[in-house]
Amino acid sequence: MKIVLAPDKFKNSLTGLEFCNAVESGIRTIIPNCDIIKLPLADGGDGTIAVVNYYLAGKVVKVKVSNPFFKPVEASYLYASSTKTAFIEMAEASGVKLLNPEQLDCKNATTFGTGELIKDAIKRGVKTVILGIGGSATNDCGIGMASALGYHFLDGDDAEVKPIGANLSQIETIDISKVHPKLKDVNFKVACDVSNPLYGENGAAYVYAKQKGATHLDVEMLNTGLEDFSKILQRTFNVDAQLVMGAGAAGGMGIASKVFLNGYLKSGIELIKDLAQFDKNIKDADWIITGEGKLDAQTFSGKTIKGVLASTEAQKIKVAAFCGAVDLNETDIKRLGLEYTDAIIHHAKDFEDAMKNDFSYVTKMAEHFAKQHLI
Repeated sequence: MKIVLAPDKFKNSLTGLEFCNAVESGIRTIIPNCDIIKLPLADGGDGTIAVVNYYLAGKVVKVKVSNPFFKPVEASYLYASSTKTAFIEMAEASGVKLLNPEQLDCKNATTFGTGELIKDAIKRGVKTVILGIGGSATNDCGIGMASALGYHFLDGDDAEVKPIGANLSQIETIDISKVHPKLKDVNFKVACDVSNPLYGENGAAYVYAKQKGATHLDVEMLNTGLEDFSKILQRTFNVDAQLVMGAGAAGGMGIASKVFLNGYLKSGIELIKDLAQFDKNIKDADWIITGEGKLDAQTFSGKTIKGVLASTEAQKIKVAAFCGAVDLNETDIKRLGLEYTDAIIHHAKDFEDAMKNDFSYVTKMAEHFAKQHLI
């Protein structure tokens, strides 16, 4: 019997690998010789770096780069020299997490530090970069990142423009003659889980800039800048930014990843599944056991369990979900495609007990499942 364990983390609780160990322990109590494969997953949010490293087996590289306001900050990324693959999160250099709430000011923020991380990876010989573009403090349409890699953004007088969101409307031309010569040799896979266009009422500025410190006037100015700059991108790269799904992700890093890096935008869970060779490794499995902190309506919109079910549907594999809590009715659970669900909260005395003894409860849930469905 082949069982695949493919959970997301339980936020502020079990990691994906801890979940795998708990479930394995429970199942082996009942069926000692069961074939168990551990494939922890993530959807590109927090905790993704640990899951990526499970497959990459890389090392953490620390680099002094620029923070969103060009101040020095130590940022890190993963690099696996054996496969020449790097995992870079733009939030490490250009993220909200680096700033206090009162410091947020996306019109004056830059993605330059993210470009410096990419440049460092190129120096190490990277061939594939998995780039996570969540959690940004920026709205510069990626011109900071591109500037660090040798692109030059010029105004009407051919003077270089400081690469921040407030200056997007000043750009008249893009000089691509001094772009890093090895950039074209790198394959960029970009974790992008939003579908916002670059500008307009559903675009980067109107939807996200306010939470990054923009006033109403700032939002209007930034939206105009993105629209103006899209015309420069059209002229330079022959790309209509408004037709690119996810162009407005991370203050325009979606379209920036495509035009400046020749990147391929894909959902976070799909990128992690690719890294795990998920579809290949689940072949001929009898069951897949997945899980996450809470099974709810958000699960339908591209979270890890939805990604698991997308693969198992094609291969007709049964799926069980062990979660912290389940906030869906039986109809919705069946509509998702789950054969079995259980939740820690059904067994624990209260929430505190559930959090404190999560490993033990997941182990017991796995034992119970094995007795019911695997014997």
